[in-house]
Amino acid sequence: MRLVRTLQNWWAWTELVLVVMLGTPVVALIYAVTAPFDPGRYAAGRAFRLVGVTALRLNSLWRFRTRGSLADARRPYVVVANHESYADVFLISCFPWEMKWLSKDTMFKIPCMGWMMQMAGDIKLVRGNRDSAADAILQCRDRLAKNVSVMIFPEGTRSRSWEMLPFKDGAFRLAIESGAPILPIAVAGTRHAMAKGTFRFLPARAIAQLLEPISTTGMTLADVGTLRQLTRERIEAGRRLLAAELGMRIGDETTTATTA
Repeated sequence: MRLVRTLQNWWAWTELVLVVMLGTPVVALIYAVTAPFDPGRYAAGRAFRLVGVTALRLNSLWRFRTRGSLADARRPYVVVANHESYADVFLISCFPWEMKWLSKDTMFKIPCMGWMMQMAGDIKLVRGNRDSAADAILQCRDRLAKNVSVMIFPEGTRSRSWEMLPFKDGAFRLAIESGAPILPIAVAGTRHAMAKGTFRFLPARAIAQLLEPISTTGMTLADVGTLRQLTRERIEAGRRLLAAELGMRIGDETTTATTA
């Protein structure tokens, strides 16, 4: 069994690298053709997400699925989700609409991957740098103004345990200042797909559930804390339901959800 898992892990990395390499010129072509009349880079961004979706579908270790849909994919939202592992990116990309991701700057330095992120219009953030944070917020507002949603993990990084990390204010300030609704997503099961501290692919079943949007109409910056807490409570309730469905024991890092 260990040999089988090792071979599956090597295959998962091999197909990921190949898909990224082959996808880069495709995304570049779509970007070049659509850029003059697609200021929000919706087409290039969606093509990039589909590169990740393709890699996910070819990964025999993962059984991921999403639930929920939007009536209008071009209505801009500030999308937020809990963050369990790098695998969250593959899972959330399966939702059939485009959103620009706020991501740490090191991701943009990865060959091919980083190039596609730039062509897709994703947003770079240098952690601990105030100027970078201010510029990232401006870029988020720009994407929302172009009718494209932005995707932010309000925990800021992946949690090492079942408990979510505290939510930061940035996404909620952005939503209130721009007038965009918050769109929460609950994620469960990805923690064991690629746990923090390792790049090894492991067997996992996971679900991402789209939750009810939260309107920011009439809110002011004084409501940031209330909006943040309401969103956190909805995501917490949603992921607990998903965890129960997956057969996960809440608070126990050993789960039955890792059986592929």
